[in-house]
Amino acid sequence: MAGPVIPERYRQALGADDPLKAMFEAPQRLRRLVKGLTEKQLAKSPAPGKWSIRQIVAHLADGEVILGSRYRFIAAHDRPAIPGYDQDLFVERLGVENATTEELLADFEMARAVNLGLLVRLPDAALDRVGVHSERGEESIWTIVTHYAGHDRVHLEQIETIRTGLFPPGRKGGKKAAKKAPARKPAAATPVKKAPAKTKAVAKPAKKAPAKKAAKRK
Repeated sequence: MAGPVIPERYRQALGADDPLKAMFEAPQRLRRLVKGLTEKQLAKSPAPGKWSIRQIVAHLADGEVILGSRYRFIAAHDRPAIPGYDQDLFVERLGVENATTEELLADFEMARAVNLGLLVRLPDAALDRVGVHSERGEESIWTIVTHYAGHDRVHLEQIETIRTGLFPPGRKGGKKAAKKAPARKPAAATPVKKAPAKTKAVAKPAKKAPAKKAAKRK
């Protein structure tokens, strides 16, 4: 039987980083990547047949539940069978459209925290115990951890690519506003310079008023 297999794409995405640390950081990175996007944007597919950001988050959440069962079966049973699953059917049939991205992200965070707690408390020898995957053959718990730490990275990069491609920063006029602002400053500067010369008595209370308002806001 072939030895444990870690898809090369996942291996490269993880590099020399510690898998457990990468797994711990993934939910935080994911939350930063979706921050500021509307639910409509999160549900937008980048191309026909491609997952939206919300669907990718759902995939990560569902996958983490599956991982939890695999860790437990392998740690407790001798060479248990590990069935594969159709990830597209999970996204298609598990009601992703009826959940918000925030709800799915919370599911992922919770499931990941529970699984990391298990991995930390398991004795070191348990991480070398193996199950038999229906497609990849023998896999130890540590092989699975390494595999999915890289899997996280691939999907985080995918989300970043979608966000940058569909919703680039400044797209809604941020740059235009920056160009208009300097044009307004010279126009406002002219009356400000003239006012002190004509009405010094009025200028003094005008300066004090902002100071009082600022103090109230603090």
